[in-house]
Amino acid sequence: MKQPTAEAITHLRNRIHIIIEGTDTRLGKLFDIVLLIAILASVAVVMLDSVLYMRLQYGTLFFYAEWFFTILFTIEYSLRLFSAPNRLRYVFSFFGIVDLLSVLPSYLSLIFVGVQYLLVIRILRILRIFRVLKLKAYMQQAGFLASALKTSQQKITVFFLSLVLLVTIFGSVIYVVEGPENGFTSIPLSIYWAVVTMTTVGYGDISPKTPLGQAIATMVMITGYSIIAVPTGIFTSELARNMRPQLNPITCPNCGKFGHAVGATFCDRCGHALHV
Repeated sequence: MKQPTAEAITHLRNRIHIIIEGTDTRLGKLFDIVLLIAILASVAVVMLDSVLYMRLQYGTLFFYAEWFFTILFTIEYSLRLFSAPNRLRYVFSFFGIVDLLSVLPSYLSLIFVGVQYLLVIRILRILRIFRVLKLKAYMQQAGFLASALKTSQQKITVFFLSLVLLVTIFGSVIYVVEGPENGFTSIPLSIYWAVVTMTTVGYGDISPKTPLGQAIATMVMITGYSIIAVPTGIFTSELARNMRPQLNPITCPNCGKFGHAVGATFCDRCGHALHV
């Protein structure tokens, strides 16, 4: 039997890569559409299987459907790995990790019961729709969000560290004031109460009984209302700055307007040439 040559294997890899990663060919578009339908259907199967009466009635059907999609996505992952120009880069990329996690829980469920419900992570694969439909405007907006998160990372980190210190102090104080007789049996449990109270969630499973403890709870709630909007403000500020158009420090020689769009050759106020 004749063995395939290296050239034939390379040609096959290129063909598979064009179909899987390309969206300009008919087969590429068909592959992506079928893949998106399969992703939605597989997530629907996992969700319906978690409903007790549905599982009792259609459990066998869900079991076979789940393994059908698992085998299908396993083959797809193998083809992506086979045809990837840089396999290591694909394996550790965002979509590479998601593609692997979309099939791994099914195999782990053979050992650990209930792990198969983690297959809902397949819904992340629906993000491929941006590439399929070429929604560049949406991708640009997602880029603004990612950039704002990155630039505000240090500020938000400092804020959360300060918040951790604050709830630790409040939790320790309320533990000393209330004590185990009022339900505050440990400092970690008291810190949990401080977090729930400061975030204004208020489960009500534990609450102070003494007047001093209630006064401290009031301080915690007021503090929570005061600082809960801080990370939102930091992120919004960075987002607004990142979305602000970049301007060249050029002054119009005619009207004197300072700052024009990058690459502009005429003033956007008076129309005079910027470069004489």
